[in-house]
Amino acid sequence: MGVAIRDILVDCKEPVSWDDLSGIAAVDAHNALYQFLSIIRQPDGTPLMNDKGRITSHLSGILFRSANFLEKGIRPVFVFDGTPPEFKQETINERRKHRAMADEAWKAALQEGELEEAYRQASASARIDTHILESSRELLGLLGIPWLEAPSEGEAQAAYMVQKGSVAYVVSQDYDSLLFGAPVLVRNLTVSGRRKARGRTITVNPERIILSSLLNHLGLTREQLVEIGILAGTDFNPGIRGIGAKKALRIVQKGEFKSVIAEKQPDFDPTPIMDFFLNPPVTDDYTLEWRAPDIEGVVEMLCGLYDFSEERVRGALERFAVKTTQKTLDSWF
Repeated sequence: MGVAIRDILVDCKEPVSWDDLSGIAAVDAHNALYQFLSIIRQPDGTPLMNDKGRITSHLSGILFRSANFLEKGIRPVFVFDGTPPEFKQETINERRKHRAMADEAWKAALQEGELEEAYRQASASARIDTHILESSRELLGLLGIPWLEAPSEGEAQAAYMVQKGSVAYVVSQDYDSLLFGAPVLVRNLTVSGRRKARGRTITVNPERIILSSLLNHLGLTREQLVEIGILAGTDFNPGIRGIGAKKALRIVQKGEFKSVIAEKQPDFDPTPIMDFFLNPPVTDDYTLEWRAPDIEGVVEMLCGLYDFSEERVRGALERFAVKTTQKTLDSWF
């Protein structure tokens, strides 16, 4: 879900061509996996699976999207979530409940023969389990693509890596990385191209948000942007009923954040959430190194274990023309 500030960012998004995105990108791994699991499905919503019923949609997404990235000069590093903060547990529980309800709605729609509704509900039921995580990391290793596990939130770690200069931008559909201080966020890289949405085929193109331009346009500090997120709702708090992003913006611009919190949610202390966004747990313990893929290892995994077409897998691997041992951002400019 992420932070609910989309409505105030419309004028802060800029279209960007693939040619302008070459460099090192920190991919919010969990966000990307959810995109792959939601979108890469059969027309009735059934995810791709092998003959033993193991889901493979995420593996298809990693292989072909990574090939696309590398072909366009983008060197991805996948950043996985670590241990969530305690105040995220309520959101995690709500998401589980929502996915369980969507799963039941998907089955009901299938029984009624309503394929469009079935696909929509199936997409909403996507979940990441141990198999998804372990097989994703195994495939990334075989592909020669670096990955790391964050101490806590993956987007916080990705934002820090941009701040540090290790990578050029964060790749995510959500806006949380902006609150974590990511200087540059690029959206739609994991979902770009033609795809179905609400029963029709649309074309999704990359878009970029530059934090400094966003803050300047809205006349905000980063701390005030976090305040807006807290009022409208984040992964760590539900927000205040009746306050969306636009109303939250007006409240914060008037300097009324504390008074509105005191009036509407007197038992809620926003300080821990504010501190978490401004000073999240991050690590410097990572190495960015891209290797040539283990072609036979990838084929053995995807074709031998997960029933992929060998022709398609080898075709994708031919696109992995990766320079090896490039470790600094300057190497790509």
